[in-house]
Amino acid sequence: MQLNLHRLWIFMTVVECGGFSAAAQKLYLSQPSVSHQVRQLEQSLRTTLIDRSGARIRLTPEGEVMLEYAKRVFLLADEAVAAIRQVSGLQTGTLVAGGTTTVGTYLLPPLLAAFRDRHPGIEIGIQVGNAQQVERGLVDGEIGVAVLAGEPSAAQLVSEPILEDRLVLITQPGHKLSSTGTAEPHELAGELFLIREPGSSTRELQEEALETWGLEAAGRTEIWGPETIKQAVAAGLGVSLLSEHCVEQELADGRLAAVAVAPMPKPRPIVLAHRRDRLLGPAEQAFIAMLRNVRSWPGINRLRSIS
Repeated sequence: MQLNLHRLWIFMTVVECGGFSAAAQKLYLSQPSVSHQVRQLEQSLRTTLIDRSGARIRLTPEGEVMLEYAKRVFLLADEAVAAIRQVSGLQTGTLVAGGTTTVGTYLLPPLLAAFRDRHPGIEIGIQVGNAQQVERGLVDGEIGVAVLAGEPSAAQLVSEPILEDRLVLITQPGHKLSSTGTAEPHELAGELFLIREPGSSTRELQEEALETWGLEAAGRTEIWGPETIKQAVAAGLGVSLLSEHCVEQELADGRLAAVAVAPMPKPRPIVLAHRRDRLLGPAEQAFIAMLRNVRSWPGINRLRSIS
């Protein structure tokens, strides 16, 4: 039996898009054509890969197995392209870097701008998500290298620290605690804490800090992403703990205030990560080499130190 890679790609796209119609739009094909190609793949394998009986598609056990192998097949194809490009060096190519929300928003853009200045022929892309999403992108081969806040948990990944990051308590300017700039943990007991969504490494540190301060019973509400949290704190909806680097601009221009609380949250490592078995392309290798020479976080609108 010979596996048709075109049909396999269509199968993967249907799963990725969550349905035949969405996959057809992405692939610029008709829905009947997409359905036919998947049926042909199933017939060649003499099994059913997708359960179509419900309102939404669902993979069969055989489909789950095929999906995992399909990802490996196309990851290997990407590695073949990367190996060929090593011959031509860094004149052309693509670098897609992943980043957890805080890192991807406040650190990766200036780093990638510096990389593009050195290698103008390389096309640059950024994929941003919470820690779980970025790790999944690395494991699935959607991105080759990523910068994360905190150590990844997936066994397939290898990582190394490059910088550190610490959370700071932020309030609305004029908040009763902002006048002195310091507070004891018990003074925060009546505050509403705005915390990140599950799957965020920042969320884990926020919960850890509240536990350290004896504020496990403090009021809290979930808000997705640091930008929304900053706007909510500035509007007076509550207080929060966010990366010192993502609130740098707002603290400088007075839109937010910082309050020091002892003990301070422990710093977390900022790490670069990639699959341990992935053949990295020239652009990815060069980007990793640059990351290893970063000595400090970017300052406001500038990159302070890349040797």
